[in-house]
Amino acid sequence: MSAETSLSAPATSPKPAHKPLHETELIWMMAMLMALQAFGIDAILPALDELALALTVEGNDRQFVIGVYLLTAGIGALVPGALADRFGRRPVLLGSIAVYIALSLASAMVTTFDQLIAVRAAQGFFGAGIVALPPAIIRDRVGGDKMARMMSLIFVIFLMVPAIAPSIGELILLVADWRAIFVAMAVQGILVGCWVYFRLPESLTDENRQAILPGVIARNMARALSLRSVAGYIIGSSLVFGALFGFINSAQQLITETFGAGDIFPFVFAICAGSMAFASWSNSRIVERFGARRVSHTALFVFIGVASLQVYFAYQPDETLWQFVPLMAINMMLLGFIGSNFGAIAMNPFFAIAGAASSAHGFVRMTTAALLGGLIGYSFDGTAQPLALALLASGLACLALVLFSEKGKLFGPPDAALGPTKMRNI
Repeated sequence: MSAETSLSAPATSPKPAHKPLHETELIWMMAMLMALQAFGIDAILPALDELALALTVEGNDRQFVIGVYLLTAGIGALVPGALADRFGRRPVLLGSIAVYIALSLASAMVTTFDQLIAVRAAQGFFGAGIVALPPAIIRDRVGGDKMARMMSLIFVIFLMVPAIAPSIGELILLVADWRAIFVAMAVQGILVGCWVYFRLPESLTDENRQAILPGVIARNMARALSLRSVAGYIIGSSLVFGALFGFINSAQQLITETFGAGDIFPFVFAICAGSMAFASWSNSRIVERFGARRVSHTALFVFIGVASLQVYFAYQPDETLWQFVPLMAINMMLLGFIGSNFGAIAMNPFFAIAGAASSAHGFVRMTTAALLGGLIGYSFDGTAQPLALALLASGLACLALVLFSEKGKLFGPPDAALGPTKMRNI
């Protein structure tokens, strides 16, 4: 698929692009949309101690700033897909961006921790479209392993943000307080929102518009979740990413308190997040040749092996930072091979209801991962043991679920796409 393949807006698009939107620009745009959420989570990590002191927060409660946002984003994912299947991707997406901007500014103005949690909860819920809709927009254009390739490239760019966001947050703290980080989130939202407004054409065709009827919405979402061939991939990815969220929730305390390396926290976090970006780039190079199933199934087995090593070292009395970090980085790299491929496999059958399917999958994936990640993070006891056990348990459970979806047969051949297999002119 050439990067020169272009997309042009249909006559019904509310705001047609002045120039064709090429595949490369589309990938960057979708990645930066999803990066809004990543920046909203990871940039605040270095400021958790300062925030906790300013708003009188004790112990692990500071993690709720992260956990509540992830949880409500998962719940909110149910809404934008159904609306986007009826009214189009553009208006729903632009509305989500506007809410993200407004509530970022509101977060900067709170005076109590309870107010901050309430605003963050609303931001996650009403801004859920920034993450829920990009897979639907991509699915409008391509399917099968081509979708896995595009999603991998999106994740390469998207994952650059978690790698550098803590460092950006640290730099902001040198010249301002933690509130300025939320202002920076709003600025990023404004820039991305303008880009989407002026350049993104509508990708939903008239024949694929769905009625806003409870029965239709429920039927579409139930279908998107009930197929045996995809259910294991949706729930399985929820579990392994729940363990990842557990690391994100407790990373600041784990690296600062357990390993005494708070001064290099952004560097350590960048190593781990950067490994996921490298994996996503690698996946984009190999997935169309070997297939999403072969690549992701292999990564899952290696993930389980590495998690076993993490458990072993976590239970040693003298585990060091440089025993923990390489293994954590390797498992986060493996998640780069698992995540985009599992998502593409799960979305492939649902070309006609891509919005509803993306919302339903996002709801299950995010809420499950957020709840599990919150539980893991809140179980932090001064050691890496809860996290290591969670990584191993989630990997084993994910394998069982994939075996269920595949009827016991792993490492299937490359997928033929259902729906368009080349970048479709829209």
